[in-house]
Amino acid sequence: MLEIRSLTGVGWEALAAAFNAAFSDYVVPMSITADGLAAMQRRRGYAPDASFGAFDGDRLAGFVLTCLEGDRAYNSGTGVAPPYRRGGLARRLVDAVIERVPAASYVLEVIETNAPAVALYRAAGFRERRKLQVWTYAHGDRPPAPEIPALAAPDLPAIAADADTELPWQNSLASLSRATEPFVALGDARGAAIVFPASADLPLLCVARGERRRGLGARLLAAAAARATRPLRTMVDDADAGIAAFLEAAGATRLVRQLELVRELRGSPPRRDPG
Repeated sequence: MLEIRSLTGVGWEALAAAFNAAFSDYVVPMSITADGLAAMQRRRGYAPDASFGAFDGDRLAGFVLTCLEGDRAYNSGTGVAPPYRRGGLARRLVDAVIERVPAASYVLEVIETNAPAVALYRAAGFRERRKLQVWTYAHGDRPPAPEIPALAAPDLPAIAADADTELPWQNSLASLSRATEPFVALGDARGAAIVFPASADLPLLCVARGERRRGLGARLLAAAAARATRPLRTMVDDADAGIAAFLEAAGATRLVRQLELVRELRGSPPRRDPG
């Protein structure tokens, strides 16, 4: 019989093995190293005591990874290994988290076309807040971009102030402040981009409103791509038609659209293992 308990004490090697098993046949197949998963989750605010796993003996058959920030919680990954699916395990794990998470609201993202997952979260009381687009960009054979200087001491709040919409959880200033992997800031007072070279994540690319439509955004995008080890990946608000049009014109490709869902919770329930 599967035992559901918190992930306190579970190491990154075991979590990465379970993560890769669960997402091997995902809409967008994923594979990640233990170090890569640790960097991702730490940046998002991973809280093992608010995260839960389903254990079949020593095997982690399913999990919900939860991150905390103030009075908000964020689902940074729900997965069940293929042999354990279709028995309601994902719902049991989500319910375990909702029962115990010390937060006033719980936020998550799910790919719009992943009908079973969308149905699961809606049945668990989550409601759509907005839509997000995931894009990828490879510099390819385009001519080299003019040199864009790196910022030694980037003013992240000032850069983010030029964003037109609220940043997703993993791109927020709080998440960037928690990052353990190095990022590079490129640009100047007119506009800047933040890129993580190792993961090719592009959490911020903002241009001051008075400096737009002059090619600076395209140069920043190309410069960020030149720093990354693989094609860039970025997430933007679906409501921001301008950034989507910019990315398309620059040669980026939209991968998927995600729903940002939220469930409001009643205070912070007492912590206890659901068994």
